[in-house]
Amino acid sequence: MRRNVLSLLTALSLLAALGGCAGGEAHPSPDFAPEEGGRLVVYTSHKEEVWWPIVKEFEERTGIWVDVEYGATSELLERLAQEGKAPRADVMFGGGVESLLTYADCFAPYDCQEGEHILEQFRAPDGLWTPFSALPVVLVYNTRLVEAGQVSRWSDLLSPELKGKIAFPDPAVSGSSFTALATMLYALGGDQEEVLRRFAENLDGGQLGSSGDVLSAVADGDALVGVTLEETALKRMAEGMNIAMVYPEDGSSCVPDGSALVKGAPHEDNAKLFLDFTVSSEVQQLLAGRLCRRSVRDDVASADELTPLDGLPLAEYDLDRAVAEREAILMTWAFYAGEEKP
Repeated sequence: MRRNVLSLLTALSLLAALGGCAGGEAHPSPDFAPEEGGRLVVYTSHKEEVWWPIVKEFEERTGIWVDVEYGATSELLERLAQEGKAPRADVMFGGGVESLLTYADCFAPYDCQEGEHILEQFRAPDGLWTPFSALPVVLVYNTRLVEAGQVSRWSDLLSPELKGKIAFPDPAVSGSSFTALATMLYALGGDQEEVLRRFAENLDGGQLGSSGDVLSAVADGDALVGVTLEETALKRMAEGMNIAMVYPEDGSSCVPDGSALVKGAPHEDNAKLFLDFTVSSEVQQLLAGRLCRRSVRDDVASADELTPLDGLPLAEYDLDRAVAEREAILMTWAFYAGEEKP
């Protein structure tokens, strides 16, 4: 979906999420497109509630006209690969960093401003991606149909009692779903193919097409349990959905999602300004205060109700290993999930 954010005047109220950091009144939207030097094209897999206030504030501060194109992580990355040496986009905004690294040839390294404030565990050693937020993987369950403590571990998702009652998106489409699947494999250990087989068969053909479908499936009772990200669960719980969240006792992960500078970006300087803005103190405070996400900065505190990262049960998540094994994991998953034939 392609949208020019400057035309979305009805959503101006969302700017309050940044606490008025632009200062003064909003400038009226121009009724013409600027010259190429004043443009930026962003591909994003973030929901509009995340990208809209950030992009709008960036426009207000810089005067740069931002064109946003939305889609699933895998869809956008594949589009970048197809565009090759003549990219349309300047920035990929969103997606787990292992998904970005899988398409490393599409990106150019960039060390963002204020990088010294990014927590060490979320820094890209080669600058190929810029972290955006820290996203623990969680399990969710329907509070009307499942008792507290009944589902607390990855191993519970292999139980025959939950066959056909698990909400899980296609990891080939959703970057966060692949992160969750890899987390499960690393937490449980043992024979990876056997774990993939048992889990895929336990979904009983009920794999979802989008990560956004998980919470509604669980809340509506179409599924008893689901796998999602902490921030998604917290938002829906705050909205009154009858769901509860648990960090898997046998090990969660906290892989950042990120942004990356597209190699050969038509508006490279503007892209670098945008990457700097995504990790600025103001935007990171927005994540922690309004968007239920954890900041990647060392000077922005998480919400008081969140368990500190060092208090979470975390599995040994090897990012390089996840990247190296991604295609093999997805091929095996597709086979056992019934999408491929021998």
